[in-house]
Amino acid sequence: MLVLLESLAFYRNVRVGLAVGVSVAFLLYLTRTLELLGPIAEVREYPVVGPDVWFALLAFVFAATSALLVAIALTVFEAVRGARSVGREGRS
Repeated sequence: MLVLLESLAFYRNVRVGLAVGVSVAFLLYLTRTLELLGPIAEVREYPVVGPDVWFALLAFVFAATSALLVAIALTVFEAVRGARSVGREGRS
């Protein structure tokens, strides 16, 4: 199993996915908290904690989901590339 994960560059893909997910979520969180796109109409009420904490939690979920999607996409790309290279070697 470890050989399969290494051949698909899975661990590298997870690191790249985490970097992309955290970066995008952080940029979106900064855009929201610093109001870079203008002020937000506060028509909602946020129970227990303020809106900044809710958006921080949302940014965490977005970062995790983005990281997972990027890691899966890169792993599938590696699998397709590996299958094609094996197919080319088999024809020769």
